Amino acid sequence: MLNTKKVLALTLTLLFVFALIPAAAQAAPVYRTLDEIKADGTINIGVFSDKNPFGYVDENGEYQGYDVYFAERIGKDLGVKINYVSTEAANRVEYLETGKVDIILANFTVTPERAEKVDFALPYMNVALGVVSPDSRVITDLSELSADDPVIVISGTTAETYLIANNPEVKLQKYDTYANAKNALENGNGVAWANDNTEVIAFALQNTGYTVGIPSLGSQDTIAPAVSKGNDTLLRWLNDEIVSLADEQFFHKDYEATLAETYGLDYEDSLVVEGGVVKAE
Repeated sequence: MLNTKKVLALTLTLLFVFALIPAAAQAAPVYRTLDEIKADGTINIGVFSDKNPFGYVDENGEYQGYDVYFAERIGKDLGVKINYVSTEAANRVEYLETGKVDIILANFTVTPERAEKVDFALPYMNVALGVVSPDSRVITDLSELSADDPVIVISGTTAETYLIANNPEVKLQKYDTYANAKNALENGNGVAWANDNTEVIAFALQNTGYTVGIPSLGSQDTIAPAVSKGNDTLLRWLNDEIVSLADEQFFHKDYEATLAETYGLDYEDSLVVEGGVVKAE
């Protein structure tokens, strides 16, 4: 018959083992390593399907845009086919955490909060926040908003998190997709739209009757590819790829092929990052 000390020791041991099981299950990697991707011959890349000119589906059902141009080069240099996975802003972290994609290339702004959940590679673009509003009431400062003035944001974007953290008094009207946000602004469902300055600048250039009253809100940030947390082999390959592409000024070529028609060449050097090196302002 077991004595009390032995029973207690056995119980504690079993409790310790059972406690470890969920943690081990959670720690199991969901990602595919670089070698596994190469062996499979296909890489899954998450991109936007409705954010022209960065990631969108054209009239022929083909993915196009700045991020897609880069994705095509990744596939070529890896020697694999690309399976594009349409994502929304709010799903980018989730798709990496669940292994639905290998890489996210969807205007993913680097933030400390996101870096706790995913691993960012070197940046390939600069970005800040901006605010666009109708010409009938151009918002040049957030202090011009009243408590009843809703500002349109897209869920899961830096605009949402920035305004919640820094301007909690601003009333937010949230949408899941870029298309819905644009429609909301056009339909008067918000007095302004806060988003990446590249996006609001493009909207104002393409749609008469709107002005970017706040071209830069908050600090200057960067956009970078992201992989699942801990996927070191794929991360190292991406960093080496970005550095090597600087020799041919790849991202300037990407800009000229996909963004110049929207923004012109005046913004090229301020937006493009080559070799992962951000120039001091």
